[in-house]
Amino acid sequence: MGQVWSKILFSATAISMPVLAWAQEVDETAKDAPAAIFVQTMIVPSEEAMVSRQFFGQVAALETVNISFEVGGYLATLEAQEGTMVKAGTLLASLDLAPFERAVERAELELAQATRDFKRAQELASRNVSSEVRAQDTATARDLADVALREARDALADAQIRAPFDGMVADRLGTSFTTIEPGQPILRLHNMSETRVEFDLPERLLAHIGDPAGVAFTGIIAGHDGAIPLEFREFRAETGRVGQSYTISLAAAPGMSLLPGRTILVRASLPAAGEGISLPTTAILTASDGAQFVVEVADAGDGPVARHVPVEVMSSNGTEFRVTGVAAASEIVAIGSHLIDDGQPVKRFTGLTVEGL
Repeated sequence: MGQVWSKILFSATAISMPVLAWAQEVDETAKDAPAAIFVQTMIVPSEEAMVSRQFFGQVAALETVNISFEVGGYLATLEAQEGTMVKAGTLLASLDLAPFERAVERAELELAQATRDFKRAQELASRNVSSEVRAQDTATARDLADVALREARDALADAQIRAPFDGMVADRLGTSFTTIEPGQPILRLHNMSETRVEFDLPERLLAHIGDPAGVAFTGIIAGHDGAIPLEFREFRAETGRVGQSYTISLAAAPGMSLLPGRTILVRASLPAAGEGISLPTTAILTASDGAQFVVEVADAGDGPVARHVPVEVMSSNGTEFRVTGVAAASEIVAIGSHLIDDGQPVKRFTGLTVEGL
């Protein structure tokens, strides 16, 4: 019986030895093979005929003015409601008109009396009963009365505020049933005859593009389908206080109901300055010998691997980089290329999931 067990143990040991040797060889091979690294990739776009930049802008009115009375008095009515559109000529506010109407009546009576005095003095002077100087004095008094009447009528007209243009009431600065002074702001009014879009353009980009009139502008705003055509109007020829930038003013297409103050994304497009494909700086690497390359993801038999592809890099402004030597529609690593060796296995990172898991 002991001899039988000895033969069985010897046979098991003889079988297990090749198996253990094979497992050890597989383990050492796995240690020598580089581990796959997860990468975020991008598809190389085709060569662009246009270069686009995006800026955050703000909707603005053509102009914003403070409306006030030219005369003082008791503010009787203030009909303007904030946020409402008004037509040119619409009555917005009015003072108590009774004092101004009485002033007009008084001036009319004084003019009538001065006219009668002038006629009487002129008749007496023609009969040598009165002097010619007296007739001239009455003529002057009549002219002064006429000027006083016109001023009284102007004051009556100025006691009412009418919208000088089609616009929007932005703010009420005055309160009804109070006495106000001449020139005291009562209303703030937006001129909405043309809707403007304003954004800040860095001086370096302005110097690069030259005349902004040659740039195609479009706007994207929440709640509106499609791009909004924008046309260059003017730019403020002085830089901002914080950064060296110029304020560009664009005009929106007529009929757009955009409220002043809304945020809008402005896209500026102009012809590309040269050949090549625009790539982000994170996708371009520089080797120790100074050569530039990108990391391309190529499918191999066991899965995707990284390949270093040499490229030539060009830049006209120091902020945009265009490359040649990489094929359009190829897949390259967008971020973290400096961590990947040539020929290293990779796996595509796709957000919350990873390819191959």
